[in-house]
Amino acid sequence: MISLTCILNAAAGSGHVPGRAVEITRLCAELGASATVVTVVSGAEIVPEARLALKHGQLILAGGGDGTVNAVASTLAGTGCVLGVLPLGTCNHFAKDLGLPLDLRSAVRVALTGRVKAVDVGDVNGQMFLNNSGLGLYPHLVTGRLAEQKQGHRKWVALAMAAVSCVRHPLPLLVSLRLDGADALVRRTPLLFVGNNRYCMTGPHMGGRTRLDAGELWMCVAYDAGYARLLGMTVRALAGHVRQTDLEMRSMADLWVGMQRREVAVARDGEVTKMPTPLHYRIRPAALRVMVPV
Repeated sequence: MISLTCILNAAAGSGHVPGRAVEITRLCAELGASATVVTVVSGAEIVPEARLALKHGQLILAGGGDGTVNAVASTLAGTGCVLGVLPLGTCNHFAKDLGLPLDLRSAVRVALTGRVKAVDVGDVNGQMFLNNSGLGLYPHLVTGRLAEQKQGHRKWVALAMAAVSCVRHPLPLLVSLRLDGADALVRRTPLLFVGNNRYCMTGPHMGGRTRLDAGELWMCVAYDAGYARLLGMTVRALAGHVRQTDLEMRSMADLWVGMQRREVAVARDGEVTKMPTPLHYRIRPAALRVMVPV
């Protein structure tokens, strides 16, 4: 019988459902696997538990949202150990872009019986991201959404309220961008977005990625604009209709972001931290092995 560890974040979207750990154990047993489910209640517990699990097996399941999956994946990347994703968060962007099923039974089946795929990860100043990272409006939007949620608003309502609040008082950044060692580009922008692989900006896959193994970063820089234009761009983005004229978009494998401040708020997969400048973004090709559908 295969033995594995599942790290379950009880604070994630549906991870707190009573009996969730027992259900995961039962679903794994039905597929011939013995699962040890470790339940955590804060993000700070995830990495230590993942490091401990890494000593005991070659397959580790992450049950939670993108933040949980990021924390487990940051421990597994580059080790050869395989990640299984149980999407129990609110958005589950990484799982969706991998084509993973979102119901728990099917997700467990893929994690145990699917195929292994090597995917890229992004890195900024040594900190990994699976989906994207951002400066300017992006981290302010994340912290604003969390504050609105604490006031009792549902996530998407909180996001819309935070977006309107952010664009009322934009704080443009003056950045020096060096892409793949080329001459620096100087931009004044309210928003810098860096994706792990290219994001679709139009069509049915808007806001998602069709592949995670192209070995590239995808940078979007919003043009400096006043309140009306920023609000219009934000509304279009939330509705899934970004215009090409809203953003300057480029791909690269290595990016240096310089600015005149010593540190800056940086968002990574929905988590915000302060980082010293300059920021160094790079792609780590095929660094993470993950279970995907056959």
